[in-house]
Amino acid sequence: MATAAPETKTNERPGVRAQVRYVRCSAYKAREVLDLIRGKHVSQALELLEFSERSIADIILKCLESAIANASHNNDIPDDELYVSACYADEGPTLKRWRPRARGRATRIRKRTCHITVIVSRLEPEALQKLRERETAAGRGNVAAAEARRRRVLRSRSEKAERKAAERAAHDHDHEDGEHEHADHDDEITDEVGAEEVETDAVETDAVEDAEVDDSGADVIEDAPVADTDPETGDDDGDGEQMTEERGES
Repeated sequence: MATAAPETKTNERPGVRAQVRYVRCSAYKAREVLDLIRGKHVSQALELLEFSERSIADIILKCLESAIANASHNNDIPDDELYVSACYADEGPTLKRWRPRARGRATRIRKRTCHITVIVSRLEPEALQKLRERETAAGRGNVAAAEARRRRVLRSRSEKAERKAAERAAHDHDHEDGEHEHADHDDEITDEVGAEEVETDAVETDAVEDAEVDDSGADVIEDAPVADTDPETGDDDGDGEQMTEERGES
């Protein structure tokens, strides 16, 4: 009785691989995106990940690009001859947290992690020939359509990064202008306060001078000799005595 050949294990599958470990995402969510690119040509897989609405697609996209770069630089395999032969997500350690609930109770929070692996392999000669015939029938010729699409995606991504950098620089410039305007406003307020202080000092100086003038006039009045007058005649004492002597002689 013949025994069946053992199947190749997942971690022993042939091809060039790239792996991302301890991703803060559940393996279930990662597998939903990995199912979309499994068995696809790298160009089609890149497009699917580029326009996917799942946040985990960005991490899988980087992993796929790393696997393509490994195959290109380490094994000298052209990018247009690669396809996603295998991709899977293994469960990683789960972080335990607690959430307070009513009546002094607590509920456990499980923060899942996973390890994502993407394996790319060279297309078989028959499959590669069919792919090129299909591209020729579509009017693309013998050019590497996958490379052209890849360049378009990279160009779009670089334009997006430049746009974000320009927006960030404009925001920083506006922030600096606001700080300069605030500093100028503070200088204007300081100048106004200084002018008010100068005016107040001038008014106080005028008041002090007027008070000194009033004090000097009062001193003059007090120092002036006071003439002694007679309450009956209203004349000075000297004139009253002279008139009395004249009356006695008469």
